[in-house]
Amino acid sequence: MVEVAAWRGDHFKGRNIVKKSALGKQRATNVTFQAHHVSRNKRGQVVGTRGGFRGCTVWLTGLSGAGKTTVSMALEEYLVCHGIPCYTLDGDNIRHGLNKNLGFSPGDREENIRRIAEVAKLFADAGLVCLASFISPYTKDRQNGRSIHEDAGLPFFEIFVDAPLHVCEKRDVKGLYKKARAGEIKGFTGIDSEYEKPEAPELVLKTDVCSVNECVQQVIELLQERDIVPVDAYAEIKELLVPENKLDLARADADTLPVLEINKVDLQWVQVLAEGWATPLNGFMREREFLQCLHFGCLLDGGLINLSVPIVLTATNEDKERLDGCTAFALLYNGQRVAILRNPEFYEHRKEERCARQWGTTCKEHPYIKMVMQSGSWLVGGDLQVLDHIRWNDGLDHYRLTPRELKQKFKAMNADAVFAFQLRNPVHNGHALLMQDTFQQLIERGYRRPVLLLHPLGGWTKDDDVPLLWRMKQHAAVLEERILKQESTVVAIFPSPMMYAGPTEVQWHCRSRMIAGANFYIVGRDPAGMPHPETKKDLYEPTHGAKVLTMAPGLLSLEIIPFRVAAYNKVKKCMDYYDPEHHKDFDFISGTRMRKLAQEGVNPPEGFMAAKAWAVLTEYYKSLEKA
Repeated sequence: MVEVAAWRGDHFKGRNIVKKSALGKQRATNVTFQAHHVSRNKRGQVVGTRGGFRGCTVWLTGLSGAGKTTVSMALEEYLVCHGIPCYTLDGDNIRHGLNKNLGFSPGDREENIRRIAEVAKLFADAGLVCLASFISPYTKDRQNGRSIHEDAGLPFFEIFVDAPLHVCEKRDVKGLYKKARAGEIKGFTGIDSEYEKPEAPELVLKTDVCSVNECVQQVIELLQERDIVPVDAYAEIKELLVPENKLDLARADADTLPVLEINKVDLQWVQVLAEGWATPLNGFMREREFLQCLHFGCLLDGGLINLSVPIVLTATNEDKERLDGCTAFALLYNGQRVAILRNPEFYEHRKEERCARQWGTTCKEHPYIKMVMQSGSWLVGGDLQVLDHIRWNDGLDHYRLTPRELKQKFKAMNADAVFAFQLRNPVHNGHALLMQDTFQQLIERGYRRPVLLLHPLGGWTKDDDVPLLWRMKQHAAVLEERILKQESTVVAIFPSPMMYAGPTEVQWHCRSRMIAGANFYIVGRDPAGMPHPETKKDLYEPTHGAKVLTMAPGLLSLEIIPFRVAAYNKVKKCMDYYDPEHHKDFDFISGTRMRKLAQEGVNPPEGFMAAKAWAVLTEYYKSLEKA
């Protein structure tokens, strides 16, 4: 018996005439080993991270080409990324090892399924969700598999992966159905060997009308109903915008409340909270959440949730005296009431301690630390109700997609993998090389439609960074020159301010993209870092950001892709991955040098950056001279 992988046309498998061989020799032909999307290291991170026994077997049965392997591999990845230990037993994989001495005679088929059911029982008994992806054409064999589990007191879910025969034949790029029709392959299920459809499966997946993701969600819902997958394994995005049908009432209420005036950076944090980037926060952090964040880098109530940076609102002594005891007050920005903070809680803003823990330094010349030290002596948390979407009217609001909107966009693009790249600098061809390489790696791993989320940070940045408007122009030029594929790239703005807090902050950047639907995250050298304001040396060890992300708790839904060092190859005249053995061939063009070239109107070496993108940078620096 042989299985079929993707139903959109790759990794198809079939069966052929059995070759006679000694015990332990490969007898089955036309079988292709299926690579798991989940690595052993990734799987090992999650075993035992969620309380409760979840052992069970999910048995996917259906015709060759119905999509069993596609669903099972995608389901395995989903479960592991949400902290549920899981393993897929695939038909071809099993016939490369455990059952390589079995062919496709009726007796061999029966023994094949019996062995698989026994192995699946062991996986389930070990506490894993075992996904068994096998044609298993005979009712009695599937029933025997169920009995093996039921006798051991283990849940067994039969799932019929149902696709019409003509659809399965159309998907078969190896032509196995065609060979079976021509009589070249004997005993092929659905052609000259019967497939007995399940009479009462726990679930039927119509893969001819449902996408892979839709099928996965149907299985997840079944496992949730049976208490295998906890509800919090796929929590909803928590937006804090007032519902439209309650907006008039909320605005009328806000007009009667006392106000706390906020600044631009505060409003950026309001936007972050309103759009759900900080899910599951209900508003600015209360003291309990602040302490968990500061000391553990996580929220602990309701499960371990990575949240490494304090999202807080400050208040002066005068503000506290005026507002303490109020059940609610409005947040005022530029004369407009933008939100209501309900049930506020004031607590001391221990600025030096906060800075020491968040940044690892209390240097008052650090640009964000300077803002902290100049802010109020109190922090105020509470439940936030935002009265309207935050708009900046700078011509870029259409790029400011919320996590929910991004997820919808990825779904509309039929993305089966989303890899995120955050940046606060212009894109050069070294960045593009890594993004292109990541795309290709995902294709080679079996993903059909990887989508790049090019996600520049759009909140406050320090004065010498290139402003957002010019960065967006430069990114558009990169896409226009086809350095990155427009059809598989989403460019959007991440509304968070930049804190320059190194490995602590990079966890925030990563988890925010996870909320928006990314399952791969590219991390570069010295992410969220900067030179020490006084010594001018790196404030953080440049490799620590990537190392911390691979160990950070609560980020299981993402696979971290470390940034390989790229430099300008003088021989190839392009950006290339650095090879220490050919050090003399490489030129490391720093950001300082890049800015100097742009300021002087000098072109960089050929192949360093797309010509139109470089022209945008030189135009920006010329505009500074005019100013």
